[in-house]
Amino acid sequence: MRLRHNKNFTWGAAITAVMLLVILVGMVWTPYDPNAMDGKAKMLAPCLAHPLGTDNFGRDILSRIVEGAGATFVIAAATVAIGLAAGLVIGGLTGYYGGWLDEVMMRLNDAVTAFPSILLALVLIALFGGGKYKIIVALGVLFIPSFARIVRAEVARQKSLDYVASARLMGAGDMRILFWHILPNIVPVLLPSVAIGFNNAVLAEASMSYLGVGVKPPDASLGRMLNEAQGYLMSAPWYAISAGTAIILLVLGFGLLSEGMGGEYGAA
Repeated sequence: MRLRHNKNFTWGAAITAVMLLVILVGMVWTPYDPNAMDGKAKMLAPCLAHPLGTDNFGRDILSRIVEGAGATFVIAAATVAIGLAAGLVIGGLTGYYGGWLDEVMMRLNDAVTAFPSILLALVLIALFGGGKYKIIVALGVLFIPSFARIVRAEVARQKSLDYVASARLMGAGDMRILFWHILPNIVPVLLPSVAIGFNNAVLAEASMSYLGVGVKPPDASLGRMLNEAQGYLMSAPWYAISAGTAIILLVLGFGLLSEGMGGEYGAA
């Protein structure tokens, strides 16, 4: 497979695998309780006991980074899953049938994409409240238009190909042709978009947590940690560097995966 010889894909897969391993380990074990405070250990520099130091409440930064990365990953994955699932249905139906359904759904898509995504997400959270699950729903809804457009364009192209005509001649109905024949064939086109969507979801979640409307304290969140760390940039730079590096690695891994897959499938 050519992807194995693609440097972007290889590096992206390696970085993502390491981050996923850290997140999976963090689900069952962390060096310290991420929420445990120690008044005698506030703002400790990195040392053997605390490899990434401690924060302004004496909490172990490494443990909180691991927990925060896990929360960010789960939110991003759920957000992309919602956007992709709804986008497959909407884009599939509009691309296959066209007509008035296509016009109505695409105009709704245009209405949603006309607003800055983060601003619209903040409006939704202001209306319905913050918290992990409400963020997932708000961001998931905002991700639907981008996936729907990609699926719509590809389905419209695929429905005129010979394999679809053969399926019709064999008596397959529209829903079977769409969901059993066409949609599985557009997976390679969707994979780079899914990786890009994950990047955007990570950045969106981190931004919202940074603004204070994301994961609620005391649970760890990379964006909130970055916000807390900005007051200690001179006295404890390791705090901001640790949280920022975790966000960068999550985004970089999937960004390289997307670039690698996009280059390969685009050249195919």
